[in-house]
Amino acid sequence: MDVSFLGGPQPQRGVGVVAPFDFALDRELWRWVPDDVSLHLTRTPYVPVEVSLDLARLVSEHQTLREAVRALTAVSPEVIAYACASGSFADGRMGERAMTAAMSSAAAVPAMTTSGAMLSALNEIGARRTAIVTPYTPSVTGALEEFLEEGGIEVTGRASLGLTRHIWRVPYREVVEMARIAVAQGSPDALFISCTNLPTYDVIPQLEAELRMPVLSANQVTVWAALQRIGKEAVGPYQALLDPAARLGWASMPPPDATVLPDVTVLSAEPVLPPEVPAPPADVPAPPPPEAALAGSAQAQDADAADASEPLWPDDPGQWPA
Repeated sequence: MDVSFLGGPQPQRGVGVVAPFDFALDRELWRWVPDDVSLHLTRTPYVPVEVSLDLARLVSEHQTLREAVRALTAVSPEVIAYACASGSFADGRMGERAMTAAMSSAAAVPAMTTSGAMLSALNEIGARRTAIVTPYTPSVTGALEEFLEEGGIEVTGRASLGLTRHIWRVPYREVVEMARIAVAQGSPDALFISCTNLPTYDVIPQLEAELRMPVLSANQVTVWAALQRIGKEAVGPYQALLDPAARLGWASMPPPDATVLPDVTVLSAEPVLPPEVPAPPADVPAPPPPEAALAGSAQAQDADAADASEPLWPDDPGQWPA
């Protein structure tokens, strides 16, 4: 069969991604990527340590990252992204900058990390106060807070699961519950959901509509920032980070005020009575009784019926109007 009319495969732009050995959400990353961009993923070597600050530092050692980046150079990516939130914020902003420099030196192409992308994304939407959701233990969550504060971002509330393994199995309903808890603790400009191994793609638009604020996630900001480096835009359903128009809708509205909710049981414990109708002034005649109104209506209907019974045109043509 002649397939010459197809013209060959569509040219692709390349984004290299270094992920920890236990990363399980390759498909989620792809959902933000346009059709003319390919992701080239590689993983760091296996380390028999549970999720912790120790693991974050082990998988992010500079030599480990350099070797992973060199493996990616075979397919000539235009940018390298380190898709690991905890690994890139564990040693603060200086540690993140050193990590980026180590990756760039190994491939001679721009490099970035999830934590660096997080700060860029918060700056993009103008957020200076954020609530955070994490699957981490308290020590890892604390390191994220310190990183954000170094970047000039105030953390207004937090919620975490304390997990040390199998983070990719967390269902959306738990992410939503944590988001509600974290946002209720203060008045944030945005919500950030950390960890590239925590599923978030489908829940972001729904959370933005419910919470009425931008919602960012680790995988979202990683892909967004990497694509920006090569002049491409991330794709996805109505999200404040990807679509400026979304920031003018639900995402930019103030949080709902409990005082205007229709549920009166929230407003007051007192019974709500109908308003009193004021009595008419003494000099205004009272309306006719219902019987009189009905009688008048019947007389009008009889007159209408009589008019309708007369022909519109006389039978004698001589009487027709000229």
